[in-house]
This record gives sequence, structure tokens and C-alpha cells, in this order.
Amino acid sequence: MSVPDHAGGPREIARRGLRDQVYDALFDLIVQGSVAAGERLRIDGLAADLRVSQTPVREALANLERTGLVTREGFKGYRVAEPLTDQQGAELMDAREMIEIQATRWYAAQLPGGVDDLRAAHAGHVTAAAEVSELLRDGTVDMPAFRHYFDADAAFHRVIYVGSGNHFLMQMATDLGGHLHRLRETVLHRTYDMGQAVAEHAAVLKAAEAGDPDRMVAAMQQHMAGVRERSVRRDD
Repeated sequence: MSVPDHAGGPREIARRGLRDQVYDALFDLIVQGSVAAGERLRIDGLAADLRVSQTPVREALANLERTGLVTREGFKGYRVAEPLTDQQGAELMDAREMIEIQATRWYAAQLPGGVDDLRAAHAGHVTAAAEVSELLRDGTVDMPAFRHYFDADAAFHRVIYVGSGNHFLMQMATDLGGHLHRLRETVLHRTYDMGQAVAEHAAVLKAAEAGDPDRMVAAMQQHMAGVRERSVRRDD
């Protein structure tokens, strides 16, 4: 028995898959610096290059706008966003730190619940970091590998957001998280902080496993301080 198209059957699944592939392709182009800041993104040209219709390109650009990687001007279309200024970067980190630390406080207040999920997320982050490191040594690293690493990193924090028990905080973190990609622009040409991030996550996990709320919050504060420091010197 086939599922009718209007019920979200195979055709809808295929369309979603194509949209995600187009999004990933455009994300990679922007983050790795293949298109310059301020450059106009022509939907027809991108569709031709990717050999797809204009619809998934338009949908992907709309989603990228929410990350801050592209901007939309009325009657002019989309452009690659300018890099964050130092002030904007500092403000972004202020907001992220506030959300992360509060989420950790609420999560830690419910220990030892949720530690298994945090442990699994950390294991995924460790694996993704090791894969990227190996590719870097071989000189074969690519953006899909970095995307996998970014997703694994975010998954660790997502466990804490969900475990905080506050739906609106989770929504705020999700909206803010998109803008963090702007700190990752030109990622293929900068210093990598995977080792530091993995170690800092490990400290957060160790405190959670010990059932120590204060220590867990302190570990997250240290992690945020490390992220801020590395973000400031991202162009060094």
C-alpha cells in the first residue's frame, strides 16, 4: 500500500532530503570561504550549479538566513553576511555564556538524572574530533567532516538544554546556536580547538558523573571562557 503524496509520503521525504543536501552544500561554500563576504547569492545560478530546481535553493537560503550566514535585502535577494565584528562576537559570547551556564545550573540540580545521555553525547564528540584530526593529518579534511564535528559538539550541549527542563531556554539556545556558525567562517584556514573543547566537555561530564552540581557549573564556566578566548583569536 503506497502512502498518498498529500499525507507526507515518499515524495515529501525525498524533497526533504534534497533540501537538506542543498543546505549542506551552501553551508560548506560559505563556511569554508569559497564565496566572499558581501557577495550576492543568485538563486538561479546556484540552482544551475547544483543541478536542482530553484525551490530547494530558496528554502536553503531562508534557513541559512536564520543562522546569520546570509542576509536578505528586499528586492535584491541574498548575500553572504559580513564577518562578525569584535563587538558583535563579544556580545554573542555574552549571550551564549548566560544561556549555557543557566542551563547547566538547572541540569545539575537534577543530577544524577540524564548522565547516560551526556556520556553518550561526549563519546560521539570524541569520535568526531578524532575523525577530523586524522583527516587533518592526512591532508584530506573536508567540510562534511567538520559539519559532523559541529553537530557532535552541539549534541553535547543539547543534552544539557533538554535536561534543564526549560523549553523556552532550549528554544533560545537553538536560535542563538545558528549565529555561532559565523564564528566558524573560514574554518579550514584557522587554528583548531577540538582538543581543548573535548577536554572541557570531559570536565563537565566528570563533574556530572560525580553528582557535583557546583563543580559541573564551574566546569561549564571554564569551557565558556575557553571558547571565548579561542573565538577572539580566531583570525590569528
